[in-house]
Amino acid sequence: MCSGGEHKVIHARTPAMSPPPRRIVRMDPDSEVTFEFVPVIRQYKSGRVERLLPTNPVPPSVDAATGVTSKDATVDPATGLWARLYLPAAGADDKLAIVVYLHGGGLVAGSAADAPEHAFLNRLCARARVLAVSVEYRLAPEHPVPACYDDAWAALRWAASAADPWIRDHGDRDRVFVVGYSAGGNIAHNVALRAAGSDRPVRIGGLGLVHPYFLSGEKGLAEGEMKHAWLRAKLEEMWAFACAGRTTGLDDPRVNPVADGAESLTRLRLACGRVLVCLAEDELWFRGKAYYDGLLGSGWAEEDAELLDSVGEDHQFFLQEPESAMALALMDRLVALFSRNQ
Repeated sequence: MCSGGEHKVIHARTPAMSPPPRRIVRMDPDSEVTFEFVPVIRQYKSGRVERLLPTNPVPPSVDAATGVTSKDATVDPATGLWARLYLPAAGADDKLAIVVYLHGGGLVAGSAADAPEHAFLNRLCARARVLAVSVEYRLAPEHPVPACYDDAWAALRWAASAADPWIRDHGDRDRVFVVGYSAGGNIAHNVALRAAGSDRPVRIGGLGLVHPYFLSGEKGLAEGEMKHAWLRAKLEEMWAFACAGRTTGLDDPRVNPVADGAESLTRLRLACGRVLVCLAEDELWFRGKAYYDGLLGSGWAEEDAELLDSVGEDHQFFLQEPESAMALALMDRLVALFSRNQ
């Protein structure tokens, strides 16, 4: 009771007036996606990686169609690096040129054991009569860039040293070539630059870059590039993803060899006698053409820096349709690269 006739009204807070309890929603780290590039790769917050590209690994064998024999060999037990070696059927050759091959997959996928790559190497070795070393380099994001470059360099030196009996008995160490497809083309360029600056040099007779994975900081290199805007953006994101963020971006000379401040492509001449750049009508065409133009602009002669533009064909055409006229033309150019006198 209150004195003086005043009444103090006390308002009680009813349960209905209480704020609702805060609901905390916790995302499952094994289902929350942190990076995705369909149809290549997806990574979750937990670190789990899901590779989306269909793969069909096949074992080494004697190929019935070409007579090429393959086997797997360990290159570096410490890192798990291995390679698949390919030897053509016996012939009159004294010694065979050695071709170090680097598969595609955006630096995050692919394998030397994948059926299309395996079939391509069988055809290449039979047609060119070379001994091939297809490198199973480590992939990002588990092994960020520069692990792929380190593995390619280790495999090149391993092949050139004739550490394996096949290479020792059948390979010509004075004729070593490096060929890379897509991401493998990027790696091939970078390993050639490393060879040029090494105190343990490896002379590369020729460099073959097939639809190489290069990017550029310049926007709108050509009007037609806009039709690939989405794909261009994803390829740019994937580069940063493969580097675990440790990159200067699209001006990083490892992915943009013609960036301001990149080493002059003239430097390749210290390690490499010839370069063949093969292009397809895909998002990478513009950067591949800029690379070729950069070779010529840095002093490479057209007879030593060659271009093959497979007009109207897509990125993987030579793997998917190996008997097509364009695929056979690409094969012929690679054979010529290996056959020319150094």
